[in-house]
Amino acid sequence: MLAASRFFIAVCVAILLAACDRAPTLPRLSPHDVILAFGDSLTHGTGATDATAYPAVLASLTGHTVINAGVPGDTTASGLARLPGVLAEYRPRLVLLCLGGNDMLRRLPAAATENNLRLLVGTIRASGAEVVLIGVPEPRLFGGAPDFYARVASDMRLPLEDAVFNEVLKDNRLKSDPVHANAAGYRVVAERLNALLHEAGAL
Repeated sequence: MLAASRFFIAVCVAILLAACDRAPTLPRLSPHDVILAFGDSLTHGTGATDATAYPAVLASLTGHTVINAGVPGDTTASGLARLPGVLAEYRPRLVLLCLGGNDMLRRLPAAATENNLRLLVGTIRASGAEVVLIGVPEPRLFGGAPDFYARVASDMRLPLEDAVFNEVLKDNRLKSDPVHANAAGYRVVAERLNALLHEAGAL
């Protein structure tokens, strides 16, 4: 009996560990569900036209309405202040959250940026929407996305894309300046996000 109990406990632990290792999933979007791209100049599409910013390209790839709510210069703190109004206006089912780059450019404390990201995610979820977190690289040579993106995504069970902007901004063919993509770069971002949304089950 004792051996059977131990075996049962071991199986339960194995199942729980497997569940924890599984990538976070998203509910499937209906055809009329709105996707909100919320962020700073990388979301706005600085370095390209409105039609070639990643939200516009993603809309064409997915067939969904994708609202571009990117504001150049936005930090996680200013984004947190304007987020409730944007959520109330568009009532999205899914939010693509891409903030933190301006915090790093202004050398704001990483702990404050991480805390604000958590508050942003909480605000979005409280509205009934799901979240995909998009990480951006540190503004230095060979700088990848800071660890706080992965911590927030892991702790809050979010799909995370924290590599694509790093890859784009290392390729001179895909960027308009050191911290912004060009039209070709934003297309790469949109294609990567489209693939992530399919993998996560939203599309």
